[in-house]
Amino acid sequence: MKLLEDRIREEGRILPGPVLKVSSFLNHQMDPALIMELGREIGRRYADAGVTKILTIESSGIAIAIAAGYAMNVPVLFAKKHRTSNVSGNLYQTMVHSYTHGTDYTVVVERDYLLHGDRVLIVDDFLANGKAVEGLLDLIAQAGAECAGAAVAIEKGFQEGGHALREAGLRVEALATVTQMDENGIVFAGET
Repeated sequence: MKLLEDRIREEGRILPGPVLKVSSFLNHQMDPALIMELGREIGRRYADAGVTKILTIESSGIAIAIAAGYAMNVPVLFAKKHRTSNVSGNLYQTMVHSYTHGTDYTVVVERDYLLHGDRVLIVDDFLANGKAVEGLLDLIAQAGAECAGAAVAIEKGFQEGGHALREAGLRVEALATVTQMDENGIVFAGET
């Protein structure tokens, strides 16, 4: 998606790790018009997938998931990284390793909201090692629901997550795939 690639080129910053910082428009300060365009594009790509619910993980994927849910007219559910007083009842839970934060989280979803028979689209801001998507897939499986695929704003194509998920048979759609990033800049899939 050229619109997103252009913003990444203009405002993205490469940090050690390698970390792509897009905090000025995507996952700290957010550009609502851009987020809504991302949601429309995800909706367009998965229009034929029979999606009944969108699932994301707290917190950076929520805005994109809401935009996609709005575009597809389906509810959006997010897995919480911390069990709070307003999370009650029976829960699905799984462990997710956060590459960005370098820590493990036990994420939870109330069983009342992720149901057997749901056809779930996973939406997130980044796909790097694929651990968040794997955790969400586990929650979907626990519920007896079906996964329609995963849509991410930015995939780090030079890391193994997307490749492994696709090899396992999951439909993965990235709106921008970074194949290389270093002191020379950022290269997207399809560029030389």
